Amino acid sequence: MRITTRRLAIAVSVAGLLTAQQMPVPAKKSVAPAAATAPSFEKTVAPVLTKTCAPCHNSQMASGGFDADHFLNPSTVSTQRDGWDRILMKLRNGEMPPKGMPKSQVAIDSLVHYVQGEVDRIDRNAKPDPGRVVAHRLNRTEYSNTIRDLLGLEFRAQKDFPTDDSGEGFDNIGDILTISPVLMEKYLAAAERIASRALAADPLPKPIQVDYANKDKRIRRVDPSTIEATHRVEFDGDYTVRFALPGERPKDAKPVQLAFWMDGKLLATKLIETKPSGLVYFDPYSEEEMRLFLPEGDHVFRAGFLNDDFVKDLGPKEIYKRKSNKYLDGMLFIGPFKPANPPASRAKVLICDPKSGPACVDRIVTNLARRAYRRPVTRAEVASLLKFVALAKEHGQSTEQGIQLVLQAILVSPNFLFHIERDPNPTDPGAVHPVSGVELASRLSYFLWSSMPDDELLALGESGKLKAPGVLDAQVKRLLADPRSAALADSFAAQWLEIRNLDVVKPDPQKFPDWNPELRDAMRMETSLFFDHVLRQNRPMADFLDAKYTFLNERLAKHYGIQGVTGPEFRRVELTSDQRGGILSQASVLTVSSYPTRTSVVIRGKYVLQEILGAPPPPPPPDVPPLDEAAVGTSLSLRQQMEKHRSNAVCASCHSKMDPLGFGLENYDGIGKWRTMDGKFPVDSSGILPNGQSFTTPAEMRAVLKSQLPQFARCVIEKLMIYGLGRGMATPDRRVIDEIGKKLAADGYPFQTAIFEVVKSMPFQMRRGELVSSDKQAKPKEVAQR
Repeated sequence: MRITTRRLAIAVSVAGLLTAQQMPVPAKKSVAPAAATAPSFEKTVAPVLTKTCAPCHNSQMASGGFDADHFLNPSTVSTQRDGWDRILMKLRNGEMPPKGMPKSQVAIDSLVHYVQGEVDRIDRNAKPDPGRVVAHRLNRTEYSNTIRDLLGLEFRAQKDFPTDDSGEGFDNIGDILTISPVLMEKYLAAAERIASRALAADPLPKPIQVDYANKDKRIRRVDPSTIEATHRVEFDGDYTVRFALPGERPKDAKPVQLAFWMDGKLLATKLIETKPSGLVYFDPYSEEEMRLFLPEGDHVFRAGFLNDDFVKDLGPKEIYKRKSNKYLDGMLFIGPFKPANPPASRAKVLICDPKSGPACVDRIVTNLARRAYRRPVTRAEVASLLKFVALAKEHGQSTEQGIQLVLQAILVSPNFLFHIERDPNPTDPGAVHPVSGVELASRLSYFLWSSMPDDELLALGESGKLKAPGVLDAQVKRLLADPRSAALADSFAAQWLEIRNLDVVKPDPQKFPDWNPELRDAMRMETSLFFDHVLRQNRPMADFLDAKYTFLNERLAKHYGIQGVTGPEFRRVELTSDQRGGILSQASVLTVSSYPTRTSVVIRGKYVLQEILGAPPPPPPPDVPPLDEAAVGTSLSLRQQMEKHRSNAVCASCHSKMDPLGFGLENYDGIGKWRTMDGKFPVDSSGILPNGQSFTTPAEMRAVLKSQLPQFARCVIEKLMIYGLGRGMATPDRRVIDEIGKKLAADGYPFQTAIFEVVKSMPFQMRRGELVSSDKQAKPKEVAQR
């Protein structure tokens, strides 16, 4: 009888999961405010608020949701810190007061100088607060990567688990990573399948055949030489894949390389003949086969001819006309068979021979639990897990199957599914203390790799050496040099720049006939390689805004109108015109910030404000009239349409910031292709920002953005902090972000250095204990009497 996770895991883990999930999210710790000096405030700050701000920002007309009257008390500099931070930002950036409003720049500068001085004084006197990171469930990416590094198995949680909720722009925010009943069921099923695959201790079923043939319309023809099919492999194992090859080619036809891919990765090639066999009763139909290992899961398999000169010389259209031509017409999967070689995962789990006795089994379980839990394990924990080995034997199963059962239990344990950081002194609520060595190791690895610590990092955390001078920097350098740091591009950058949305955008094929999956994938790859280059080469952050290089293949270079790039491989390309430069000219960003049928000045402008300048506009008011889509590019230009929005005073406060930035990108169509006409109207990319800076082309707009490099750098640092900590930012964090920005400014804002500084920061290396409510602190008798 097979023992399933549903018989063991619910009993040992569900209660723990719910406990971890329901760990309270504490209220932010309050710090006694230090009031600003009243006479100076009344002289320097109050007049500007009443004379310059209050005419538009008052209790009757609180434009932008801001009422200046609420900030007339000196104590608000500390009690309403978030509001004052926004005021200072808008005054520094020239967004306020709006154009045409009478103002004294001297008075405004004095207000900024005075309030900033008071803020700095309050910060210096405030008790350090690194914030609190709550119990944090592994998201889908982290789960997949952790299974990969723990067991050496590919498991695509993105396909098997529900979509993770996002907050603060990222899907690794601890507060919102809950566990639903559906996800719990997915965890149970996944643990059973993963454990079975890792140990390969269960017998395989009898082989079956699954045929994908053109006649049954079960294959997709990519081109005359290539076919594709989506097939689910039910079990890890060896499979025979047989290819149907109808037709024949001339007697002088050359052999071709038959290639076989899985999910875009080339698995094998084989040289095959395409000319007649010479037999009297020759049937031009032939078959070729390959025997190879295939992993469990849903996969896209592709078969095709490499460097097929016959097709290349004649061209696809002529090939389709010919009846006599050797081509691919189907794929047949036969299996599973016992693998010729045991899976690599067995060696990761079975570090000794379990048949040698209990001492080896104990060693295997201890090592497995330590790595899965990312910390040392207690003897009590090991003893509890060893009971599953005994349980398996009671049901007539082998020791290996018992270890497989142990792995199932581990994979549904809260210790695996959550990062759980312990308060060393629970009796001192709200106490600030360093995270432990193993907790710091996990924070670091999940920040840079979206995965578990490797053996070296975990050992340093366990020994306490990770915090030694120079050791942490050396580990950050090592982790960034490792290929697993590509997770920063795949997860952090993909969410920051919103290019994950390429998977869901659907540009109108009538408007954009060039759009196809190959172009989409090329767009994604360009931005990923570009980010990775800036990271690994420690390039200045200004490269994100206006780099004179990018990464292209032939397909994307053609889309951009760039000559001299041939072949499917990506390579660094120097940009010789000012049409492109930085992320805002990359087609991935331009596509996800457009509508399916046209560009969007508002979406693109908001994108720049939110993701580049860190100043997202407030939500639009209700009942905003839609644009007349039929008129865009025909009877009215898009700019003329948008002027209607700015004629409304309520809309103008936000659109005066968004629209110029959006218009600065109008030379790029809805999928990022350069254009000079929008319908029958010439494109006008000029704009004037509220601070008076103007531009006439996308290149000039990029120059304007580069002049605001400190603001952009601050935005990037804040996003790195949010992503690295898995929580939103609070007032004390802003001081840390400002300090990192000052350090980077002296060196020209090197990007990789920003990551080093985030790791060395107090919020990353320390944590605050849970704040206990008055009810929790009260004696039970007192609580009962209330």
